[in-house]
Amino acid sequence: MDALPVEENTGLSYASTNVVKGENGISTPVAHACGHDSHVTALMATSMVLHSARDEWSGTLICIFQPSEEHLNGAQAMLDDGLYDKIPKPDLVLAQHVMPMRAGTVSIREGPFLTAADTFDVRVFGRGGHGSSPHTTIDPIVIGASIVMRLQTIVSREVVPGELAVVSCGSINSGHTSNVIPDYLDLKLNVRTFNPEVREKVCSAIHRIIEAECEAGGAIEKPKITRTYSCPATVNDGETVQVLRSTFKSFFKDRLVDAHDASASEDFSLLAKAAGSPYAMWMFGGIDEKVWDDAVTKGTVNELPSNHSPFFAPVIEPTLETGVDALALGALSFLKRK
Repeated sequence: MDALPVEENTGLSYASTNVVKGENGISTPVAHACGHDSHVTALMATSMVLHSARDEWSGTLICIFQPSEEHLNGAQAMLDDGLYDKIPKPDLVLAQHVMPMRAGTVSIREGPFLTAADTFDVRVFGRGGHGSSPHTTIDPIVIGASIVMRLQTIVSREVVPGELAVVSCGSINSGHTSNVIPDYLDLKLNVRTFNPEVREKVCSAIHRIIEAECEAGGAIEKPKITRTYSCPATVNDGETVQVLRSTFKSFFKDRLVDAHDASASEDFSLLAKAAGSPYAMWMFGGIDEKVWDDAVTKGTVNELPSNHSPFFAPVIEPTLETGVDALALGALSFLKRK
């Protein structure tokens, strides 16, 4: 579920060798480089644990295996498909994600936790021709290069210092050979913000800059800018987190570590908002304890493989045990005891 277009390079005996054709028709290696195999396994095991202890609690437990988290549209797709016509609306929604933290640890915080995300597909229109005669063309690559560079000024010159904002260009494609200036260029942009006002300002600036650079470069028509995916910030419910923190602290003890807000994003909160219910999310670690401790000693923690890296490989244990413990404890903190 939710494999990424990443060629796994972990050296593990069970490393992914899968190859799929993408939307562009190009065959691409894929791997669970963000830990979704761990998430599925932990939730399945948790459902078995709680079912085996069914005589100890009362209530309704719903386990949702949400797809397409990587595209940030899976939760909305489930809602659009009538999710709550098929299952009861939850009173509370809980979620977790494996991260490059010390295996066996759990982190949670109340309030703003993960950023809102917006992604854009952009097409810039030029006029192609022979590479030896650029004066007879309108080069979309030159326009695109100007756009990418100018977009970086949004955060540095338009966002108030101290407010979190990220604008990244993750893909730029145009042309196929050296002596042909192409007709168009495609960009894929990714935006992360916390503050709704900053989010609106950044997205508006993206449109303004792209349109202005296209006009400055003499593009033959206005650019096509499509917001492909969008999800709100993850803001953990305070009361829910207080209950979870108390439970986690008594069980995990010093393995419950401080959490900080992050520029990653999740769309699961839409499941809670559609039900009118509070929600909370936490992280659990997957980096081998010795590897983590050595990195801390050497000051190289930031060099450890993280999510989406071809080298990201959460150790099986104690990662999965911690994930199951956290989910089970989280659910039991709110289910009624018999």
